[in-house]
This record gives sequence, C-alpha cells and structure tokens, in this order.
Amino acid sequence: MSEIPAKATESTDPLDGARTEAAGDAVAHVRPGEPPSGDAMWQSSPPGSIYDYIKVASFSIGPDGLVEQWSLRAEQLFGIPARHAVGMDPIEAFIDPDLRAQGQRKMAEILDGREWTGVVPFRVPPSAADGECGREGLAEVYVMPTRTEEGEKAAVCIVVDVRTLRSIETDLAASQAIFGQSPFGFVLIDPDLRVRRVNYRFASLFGGSPDDHRGKGVHDYLPRPEAERVTATLRRVLETGDSITDMHVTGFLPGSDERRHWSINLYRVRSGSGRPIGIAWLGTDITARRAAAREAAAARRNLALLNEAGARIGNSLDLETTARELLDVVVPGFCDLATVDLYQGLLAGDETPPGLADGSAELRRVAFASAVSDAPFIGSGDPVSLGAVHHYPFNSPCADALRTARPQYIPAEEGGLVQSTLAVPMVAHDTVVGLAQFARTKGSEPFGDRDRDLAVELAARAAVCIDNARLYRREHERALILQRSLLPPGDPVASGLDIACRYLPGNSSADRPSEVGGDWFDVIELPGHRTALVVGDVMGRGLRAAVAMGELRSAVRTLALLDLEPAEVLSALDEIARGLGAPGGVQQATRAARRPREADLLEVYLATCVYAVYDSVTRRCTFANAGHLPPVLVEPGEDALMLDVPPGMPLGVGGEPFEEVEVELPEGALLALYTDGLVESRDHPLDEGLQAFVGALTDPSAPLEDVCDHVLNTLDTHHGEDDIALLMARVQGLPVDSVGDWTLPREPRSVGKAREYARGQLLSWGLEPLVDTTELLVSELVTNALRYGEGDIRLRLLLDRTLVCEVWDSGLVQPRRRRARDTDEGGRGLQLVGLLSAAWGSRRTPRGKTVWFELPLPDGQNGMVDPAEALLSLF
Repeated sequence: MSEIPAKATESTDPLDGARTEAAGDAVAHVRPGEPPSGDAMWQSSPPGSIYDYIKVASFSIGPDGLVEQWSLRAEQLFGIPARHAVGMDPIEAFIDPDLRAQGQRKMAEILDGREWTGVVPFRVPPSAADGECGREGLAEVYVMPTRTEEGEKAAVCIVVDVRTLRSIETDLAASQAIFGQSPFGFVLIDPDLRVRRVNYRFASLFGGSPDDHRGKGVHDYLPRPEAERVTATLRRVLETGDSITDMHVTGFLPGSDERRHWSINLYRVRSGSGRPIGIAWLGTDITARRAAAREAAAARRNLALLNEAGARIGNSLDLETTARELLDVVVPGFCDLATVDLYQGLLAGDETPPGLADGSAELRRVAFASAVSDAPFIGSGDPVSLGAVHHYPFNSPCADALRTARPQYIPAEEGGLVQSTLAVPMVAHDTVVGLAQFARTKGSEPFGDRDRDLAVELAARAAVCIDNARLYRREHERALILQRSLLPPGDPVASGLDIACRYLPGNSSADRPSEVGGDWFDVIELPGHRTALVVGDVMGRGLRAAVAMGELRSAVRTLALLDLEPAEVLSALDEIARGLGAPGGVQQATRAARRPREADLLEVYLATCVYAVYDSVTRRCTFANAGHLPPVLVEPGEDALMLDVPPGMPLGVGGEPFEEVEVELPEGALLALYTDGLVESRDHPLDEGLQAFVGALTDPSAPLEDVCDHVLNTLDTHHGEDDIALLMARVQGLPVDSVGDWTLPREPRSVGKAREYARGQLLSWGLEPLVDTTELLVSELVTNALRYGEGDIRLRLLLDRTLVCEVWDSGLVQPRRRRARDTDEGGRGLQLVGLLSAAWGSRRTPRGKTVWFELPLPDGQNGMVDPAEALLSLF
C-alpha cells in the first residue's frame, strides 16, 4: 500500500501556480486512449471535476488517536475551523454516545495498521460555527493507515458526504430517465458545436443508434441555409447564455422528401463551477401542428373571405357592378387573376338564355381583375377582351363547366404566366347564369380542394345576386315601360301656353334598391282653348304604384272631359283613390269606411295632386290642390314666388272638401308644377330644396327647354331616391284680334245677326272656306238657345290652332243629341253639328251653359265636309 505522508508543507515556489495552470491545460488536451504525460500526471483537478459536485474532505489522525491535520474541505463539510478541530478526539466529537464504544474499537484497529471503509453517522459538536451545531449527517469514511516521520502508526481519513452522493445519484438517474425516455429529441452539443450525445427519440428519427451521431454537426441534419442559421444561433447561445425558445427549423428526414418542421429550445449547459460545457437541444416535431395551423388559418381566411363577400357582393342591383364586386373580393386575397362571363341573352333580358344544354351559348366578358398585370386574361382558347361577346368550344373545360354546372381545372400553358386555373359555373336557383375563372400565377400555391369549394361558394353567392339583379332589371324595365306609356307622348301642345316637361325615374344607384314611382303629369286640352295642367304623385314605389298612377291619370282625363271645376275633379279623384284599395271599388270602400275594423284590412292608396285650368282668352288660371307642393309663378321682371294655394288633404283620405284659387297670369309669366323628388332628398330637406328651386328660376324669358335643363342641373336631381316630374308653362294668351265676342237679344232675328257676325269675323281672319259651314252651325246653336235656353245669348269665336265657336245662355238644361226618325220634321240640328264639326259639346258655367263646336283650319290637308252632302246624309 502506498504511503501517504501525514504532514505536508505548503509550497513557496512562485511558479507553482503557473505549473498548475499548465498541468490543467495539458489534461485538457489529452486525447482519449492515450496515456497522460508526466506533466499531466501531477496536475491539480481542473474546473469541472467530479469533486466540484461531491463534498470530499480529508483529515489525519495522529498516533494518539487525535486529529492532527484538518483540511479546508473538512472545515466546509463539518463547519469546524482547524484551530478547534486539531487535537480533538473524532470519536468523542462526532460520534453519537451510543456508538462511541464501537467507534473506539474501530479506531484501535485503524491505529493498528488496518484500512477501513464504512458509513458513519455523525453529529456536529458545539464548537462548530453558528448554525452548524447539532446538525446530523451521514458520511462515508475511507481510512488509510500511514506512519509519521518517527515511524509511529497514524491514519489519513477521506470523508464524503453521503447525502450529496445520494442526491447526485438521484439526479443522474432522473437525468438519464429524462434523456433516455423523453418523447422529444434531446441533443447535447459540445462547445465545438459537435454532437456529444443524443437520445433514442432523436436517433429513431434520423437513423442509427445514439452512438452513431456522436461527433456530427448541424450540417449533417439540415439543409445548408437552415444549418447556417441554426449554427449562428448556437454560437450566440454559447457566447451569451441567452436561451432560445420555440425556434422553428425546417428540414428533411433521411430517405424522405417530405418537408418537416421542428420547434427547438436551446440553452447553455454549465459545469458545477459555472464553466460552459455545451448546449442542450430539445426538439419537437410540429409538422402536424403546422399543417393543422395552416388548415385553421386557411379556414379562417376562407371564412373571412366569405364574410367579406356577403358584405360587398350584391350591394347594387346592376349585373356588371355585381360581377365587379365579386372580383374585388377575390383579387388578390384568393387569386391573382379573375374574370366573369355572363350569358349574352341574360344581359339582353331573355327569360332563359339559349344554349345552356351544351355550354356553347354566347357570353359577354363583363368583369376582369388582375393583381399582377393589366393584360387581358388568358384562359383556354384565344384571349378575350373586356366587353367582348364570345363562346367556348364544345370540348373546352369552360364549356364542360357550363354544361355540367361543375367546376373544372384548366391545365396551365407551358411558358405562360398562369400555373393553376379554376373554371367555376355561376349557378343560381339551379340555373347557370355565367362562368367565373380564377387563376393563380407561378410562385403561388396551386388550387386545392378547399380552394375549389370556396370558389364554388363565392360564385354561387355572386350568381344569386346577379340573378336578383336580372329579375329586378326585368321588373324595373316593365314598370318603367308601363309608367312611360301612361305619360303624355312627345311634347304636349296647348292653346295659349308654351309647354316643356321633364320626367326622371328613380335609379338603383341609391343605397336602397329603387323602383319606379307613381309620379305623373299631364296636359289636357279643354273646350274653348282652355288647358288643364296636372301633376301628381302616388305614395309608394313599384309596379302597384305605377298601376295606381295610371288609373288616376285616366280618371283625371275622363273627369276633365266632363269640364268639371278643379275642386270637383279632385273630389271625384278622392273617391276613386279610396276605391283603389278596396276589392269592390268605391262603393265597397265607402261601406268599409263605416266599419273601422274592416277598414284596417284595406290597402290604402294615397296620392297628392295639383289640378289647374288655364283659359287662354282671359289668361286666368284656377288651381285646386290635394296635398301637393305649391305651384311656382315667375312674372316678368319679378322674383319667383310660391302661389298660396290651400294644400287640402291627399287623395284617398276623404272627408275634406277642396278649395279653388283663381289667379290672373300676366303675359310671358312662367308657371312651374313639380313633384317632391325635385326638391327633397335625404341630404337636402324640403325647405332647403324649395328655396333652391325658387332661386333657380331667375330668367323666365329664356327658352323653356333651357330653363328645365338649368333647374335640373342646379338642384340635386341625381340622388335617385324618387322620381322627378317637372311641368313648366309660359303664358301666351290669345291676341285680342283672335277673339270675336257678341251679345244677342233673345229674339228670332238674332239668328241672322249671328250668321252675319260670324261671316264678317271669318272673312277678316281670311277663313273664307269655313264661312258656309260656320254660318250653318252657328244658326243651329243660336236657334237651339232661343228655343230651349233662357236669357240673353252670347256668341264667341276663338281663333288659334283651330276655330272654336261658343254659344252661351242662362239655361241649365244641357242639349242632348238623339237620332231623329225619318218622319220627324226636326231634331236633326245637333246631328248636323256632329257631322260638320271636328268636335262639339256643352259645359256648365256659373251662369248657365255653353254649347260649342270646333272646326279645323283649312291647311290643305284636312278636307272640308260639304254642308249639302251632310244635310242629305241625314235623310
């Protein structure tokens, strides 16, 4: 057994420390399998030795059994300084009293020259440092006999803290279990960035046994760019000590082309002395998680795209606009290029576009969008420009998609920009209305099944909106045709008035879908060169409002021909409007009005209307208003003003009479009738619009067409919220020399006087061809007035576009035309008037009645009726 000196002296050589460092470096460079050199044999333990982890202490026992030497490690282990420990009996100081006898026997054996190893419980004596007194422990002691310089027997004791050893064993076992049994890839990398150790999980993924990976580098596992990135990160961790968490790394497993994704955590590993000895790499395969995340992200993106499509597609009831809204949603969020083709027959208004069976019908490209280029989209076949009409060949994928109503993949052309294209039919209510194509350029991810399903859903939503727009366009056009057919055709003409009018239907550019309304205007010629001006507005919109407007307009014209007063016309219209919502008409509405419970079930039609009758001879105009906006009058040299006409109740309300207002209009005055769409919108209140309208009528002498255009351009007439009707008339009364007016006494000779006055007036007007006919008809009317009328007789001739003759009397009995029998001597006067005149009739006046007839002026086109032949035709 080797002798270990019981005493040692501290070295005083100043180079001893340097030699120690050199020895440490020498050991660090010893290669495995080679014996250490002589310099390395006697080196001190380098940092990172096992002794940094376990508590090893030493002390020596002299021949007397007392402590002779006490090391610094012993001070740290037992907490007793050397000045107190030297000279102590270790058995008496550290061993429990119950075990001291056994300890004394062991000490005697040791001093007798025997080695001994064992585990001894100890207790720190009272002489220990504060906090250590009474502490119990368990030590493993290795006692080696030795001799002093005098040859006496002594011993050297090496003590190890057993609890520290047990803790290290437990830590090693736990570390081995974690390292070996971990489901994650565990790699220990040395300071040279070489693999020191891997666990079985890592080896099972990359092949071989754990020992086969020892000494490999990062480049042996990852592609070069990724390996360089990871290597730089490893160096940074090793140098700074900063841990890296959830670093994503991409690579491939041996023998597989599938790209794998890992999440790695890196942290620096230190020795017990704190010296860095490597890097721990803990990796988790997140390929499936990444795929699931991509799927979830794609699902969220698709859902967001569908939500955006629901919010942005279908805001307009225009076919082309709806198609563009679809492309605004999908480009560039879903694809790089996109087009929409709609059937040409669909755009033309056909109910069922032709060619749906084979997909070869003509289509028009109505929308195109590109995120990469402004060039026309190139799909299968020749390029198609925006707005062009085309069709797809029968065997093409696009025609097959139209024919089968199923999406088709279009193969990419070599050398082209596009790598993946989807042709998706636009199906609404089991009807194909067009085709949408979505394309992705090279460099983008090709379309998959999920993309195909999303494209079908987007196209279907757009198709439904397009079909709704088609149906709306059809109904709108039909209602508009109906409405326009009920308005006066062409430019109205009236005696003593210059007429101009405008009608603007509501459009679909407003926020809400707009339909045709119930606005209308009319110019009705009345007997005696009088004119009825009508402007009305049925409340509500749509086809029913247009039909109600047509019924009211027809009723107005019928009532006007009866030559009723304006207030009477509106009263009759009110009854008619109340009957429009009742199944049985006016009478049923009147009965229902007496039963309030049933009245709630009736559909109410309300309308506003202003009715004016203008007499071109007197230039006086009589107004009656049913809840409509007031007329506007502009006199020459004066500012425009709104006439104070009592508004009355709207038509259909009933129960209130209407008032009349008579106004004398000066020559050249301008009269304007209009509907509320001209002066009211959501952005402009009614009062503001009325003031703007009055302010726009600044020059009444300008041509009426220019005045109408100026008003429409000045006011906000493009809101599209309501129809706009504007009727403007400039007063041009009959000249004095165009009127002949005489009063005849009630006597037989007045008949001859009447013929004489008529002949003279006609000759002065240059109407000699009408003299004979006029004399005959005047004679008949004056004779009837003498026989059946009352009071004085008034004869009036009016010359304008036609010749009108009026005979007035105070009688209230209206003449009635009847067919005379062959044997009757009389009763043929009114028949003769009907044969020779263009029109005739009678009307009530405030003081009696007026019987009139009208003759066309001789212009060479209208042949005159020979009075003799007319007389002979009566028999």
